[in-house]
Amino acid sequence: MIIAVETASTDLSVAMAGPDGSPLGVDAWSSDHRQAHELLPRLLALLARAGLGLADCQAVAVGLGPGSFTGLRVGLSIAKGIAFSLDLPIVGVPSLEAWLAVEPECRVAVARAGAAEAYLLARDAAAPIVVERAALAGLEGAIAARELAAAFGLHAATPPDRAASAVAALGAARLASDPAGDDLERLEPAYLRGPRGIATVPEGAVQWL
Repeated sequence: MIIAVETASTDLSVAMAGPDGSPLGVDAWSSDHRQAHELLPRLLALLARAGLGLADCQAVAVGLGPGSFTGLRVGLSIAKGIAFSLDLPIVGVPSLEAWLAVEPECRVAVARAGAAEAYLLARDAAAPIVVERAALAGLEGAIAARELAAAFGLHAATPPDRAASAVAALGAARLASDPAGDDLERLEPAYLRGPRGIATVPEGAVQWL
């Protein structure tokens, strides 16, 4: 079984899946305050409802962003902590790719990149881009967190409520071809921009999340 955490926005989710990525359960919730302290209790509760525990896990998948700096740091810290303590492989999954995977009818995934900007990933695009809020006017077919959709006027946007299930499925696909997964020490969020106060990105083992 693989467990997954997705925390790139204020719509958070945790999930579990079979080794082939088949969904076994998901829990999702929204929080204006990014209540990351709920992540581990909700994950444990999800496992418990299936009569399982962390000892039954074979791997960990985690959404890497881009998105909320704080959310990504907390999500990756929890995922890394589980992987380290249980000696499990870990695999990072681009969050916006997972959002699009879980909502195949959506054309673009949008995450907040600041007060007036957003990260935008179009389906089949190579990578996310940063766009001004004005560029989102009239955008249709988007998957976006409720908080961003309300702030940027994307009233018809679909929230990423089951995104962790796609993180689990995409992570399982990666592990099928690369059972070792990612380097635990070097795995870091895909910020696209450096966190406040950090001018350069360090090389080697991660010194900040």
